[in-house]
Amino acid sequence: MKTSAVVTVLALAFSLTSVFAKPGWSDDYKKSLEQAKADKKMVLLDFTGSDWCPWCIRLDKEIFSTSEFKDYAKENLVLVELDFPQGKTLPRAVQKQNAELQEEFAIQGYPTVIVLDSNGKAIGKLGYMAGGPAPFIAELNKLKK
Repeated sequence: MKTSAVVTVLALAFSLTSVFAKPGWSDDYKKSLEQAKADKKMVLLDFTGSDWCPWCIRLDKEIFSTSEFKDYAKENLVLVELDFPQGKTLPRAVQKQNAELQEEFAIQGYPTVIVLDSNGKAIGKLGYMAGGPAPFIAELNKLKK
């Protein structure tokens, strides 16, 4: 009985890192790179201030939350949210990872979207774009080629 409870608690603890990212997104960079390589997909890194940055909120609402983008992402992308919130606390490991990636990719402001190829090499940098998902997806398709 005790073993079962311990296994359940450990499984829950390991699954919590994804609880902090938006549905369909991961907050585990290394696992996302592995998945992208296996699935031969690009990686979209969303550096965001999800609960305080007006342009980040617009990017999420007008592009990332649309069915058009979600359908595109399902086929072409591994989505990684690298959040720097002010109103919620992320696990320390996620905070550390996000800060290291912010430095590695020289992020100066939010939102910043970095696109990696399936091998983890940076191939593009995007931000908020007016016009909904279509222009954003068009830019992603240019990077894909």
